[in-house]
Order: sequence, then structure tokens, then C-alpha cells
Amino acid sequence: MRRHRNVKIVATLGPVSSTYEMIRALHEAGADVFRLNMSHGTHEELAARHAVIRQVERDLDSPIAILADLQGPKLRVSTFANGAEDLVEGAAFRLDLDPAEGDMTRVCLPHPEIFAALEVGAHLLVNDGKIRLGVESCGADFADCTVVTGGTISNRKGVNVPDVVLPLAALSEKDRKDLEFACQLGVDWLALSFVQRAGDVEEARDLAKGRAAILSKIEKPSAVKSFEEILAVSDGIMVARGDLGVELPVQNVPPIQKRLVRRCRAVAKPVIVATQMLDSMITNSSPTRAEATDCANAVLDGADALMLSGETSVGAFAIEAVATMARIIARTEEGGFEMIRALRTTPKTKGGAITRAAAEVGAIVGAKYLVTFTQSGDSARRMA
Repeated sequence: MRRHRNVKIVATLGPVSSTYEMIRALHEAGADVFRLNMSHGTHEELAARHAVIRQVERDLDSPIAILADLQGPKLRVSTFANGAEDLVEGAAFRLDLDPAEGDMTRVCLPHPEIFAALEVGAHLLVNDGKIRLGVESCGADFADCTVVTGGTISNRKGVNVPDVVLPLAALSEKDRKDLEFACQLGVDWLALSFVQRAGDVEEARDLAKGRAAILSKIEKPSAVKSFEEILAVSDGIMVARGDLGVELPVQNVPPIQKRLVRRCRAVAKPVIVATQMLDSMITNSSPTRAEATDCANAVLDGADALMLSGETSVGAFAIEAVATMARIIARTEEGGFEMIRALRTTPKTKGGAITRAAAEVGAIVGAKYLVTFTQSGDSARRMA
């Protein structure tokens, strides 16, 4: 099945999209890569999805890549006696290690490494940034905070700490087990969540032992600051705008996205733009005009792939979302090819110059395939 576009589509599988019929329909609609979210589902369920993807691949004689997305060190508060509490702006609120159920004055945050790294003046974001807490005083087992932005806090909501590089292990014990399981399955890519430094990527690479390529998700301010080092040791990058937009002011995300994509292009490493690309299509059969423009602009920036998350994992219009994205990409490439070409930098190596020339000649003559002899795979990646 030959695509008449260059930018790929990554579709996340979930409850609505795990059957043979749905996976085949999603691929026929335009999905090139299927994402297995290791945060959800048992190993048995994920293995079943993997087997179905490979069956579809054989039946259609069409290559499909599989991306296993590791959960990463997700931080969460514990539980509340009433299930939830309303925090009012200006009120005092304590985070501590006491396992007792929380109330309107405190809750357990069972992550001592956070308290070890916190400083007065730092901020903690709860529930995807809806609640902001400012640290007034802290110690080895507590943080006394003032509620800067109020809201409802409930059981096991996520916590982000944008101001601090946390001394967290890059891979939890669950991540290590999931990584080994995914490699044994034979996935093509491993996505690392909440990468903070290049060492996080190198740790995963040591465990993968060459069995899968490593994709680093940029979703923390510390990863943006250390991007050059992370890029150097990664096989690819995902601009994960969800958590990035929680930990950074939302107006900072678009220029960061463009800069990261441009840097990936400069070193010929694939880059995926992700999160809320067609979010309204979870419940609607057509996207907003802003979403269509967002997808098109990511293509014009030079992204190698766009990713769908909830749109295909839990959405009511999963197939329509993939087909819509495919049409947007194809139309944008058709009308904006010269704009994309203008983003190219001058090749700095002979190999880069040769692969650039081969790709341009192929486009001029309308070649169906370009074949390259390669030992490392670098020539093929650069030509792509």
C-alpha cells in the first residue's frame, strides 16, 4: 500500500481500536505507525495488539511500524478521605509523606525525592496545571505551600514540578519490565517519557541493546534546556506538547516546537509532533479549523510525523480522524513543498550531499522507490 505523501501518521491504539477490523481500517485510512501506550493495558493485551498489527501487515503486504511508549516516572498525590477537596486561592496546603488520607489542609505526596530537590519559591502544578502551589517552606519530608491557583484536587492526580530537575531514575521498575517485554515482542521504536537529560536516553539504550530505536519525548523544561545533548544520543524526538504546555507558559510552546523540529531536521533525525492535533474529533466527525491549521503548520515546519492520541484510542471517530489527517498532510505537501524545501540546511557531509541529491532527483523524475546501500542505516534515514 503506497502512500502519496511523505509525512507519516502515528495512531495510538486503545479500547476502541484494538480489533483486527479497526486496526486494518486505520492503516487503510492512513496510519503508518501504531503506538502502544504502556501506561494502559496488561502485557497480554499489548501482545495481542502487537500480533494483530503484524497480521494486518502481512495481509496487506504493507509495512507498519510499532512504537511502544513507556510510562516514565509519573508523580501523583495519594488519596483523600472525601475523594476530592476544593483548594481556595491564598489558602495554606501541605504536601508530606504521611500515608493518612488527605483533607482540605494536606495530602500525601509519596515521592521523597521531590522534597529533597524542592526549594522555597518553587511551584508545583497539580491536575495538568489546573492547580498551582507555591512553596513557602520545605524539608526532607514536607512542603508547606500557598495555593496560587485554586481548583478541585482529587485522588491520584498528577503532579508536575517545572522549576526543578528532579533526581528521579529515568526508568521505573515498571518501565524496565515494559522495555524488555516490548523488545522481546519486536517493536520498532521505544518512546521515553519525561526525559530530563542525555543520561536518561543512554540508560534506555543500554537496556534495549540495539533491539529497538530510541525516541525521546520532550515534555519538560529541563529537556528543552538540555535538548542538544538529548538529541545527540537519541534516534528520534517527539515534541510532546501536553506536559510541555503544563510546565511552561502555553505561549512558549509554539516557538519551542518550531525550534526543536528545525534542529532535528538539521541533523537528519526524525521528529514527531504530538498532542491534541485533532482533539475535537474524539467526539466530533470533523476537526476545528484551528486544528486543521495546526496539522498543516507542523507539516510546513518540517515534522516527519504527526501523532493522534485520544482521537484513535478512545474517540468515536477514530477512522475519520486518521483519514482527515491524511488529507490535510497530502494537501499541505502539495501546496507547500517549496516552503518545506526552504527549511533545508546545507549538507555538512558528503553523505548528506549525496542523499539530498538522490532525493531531489527522485522527486523530479517521479521515482517510486529509492534504494541505498547502507551499513548503519544513516543513508536511508537522511534520504527519507
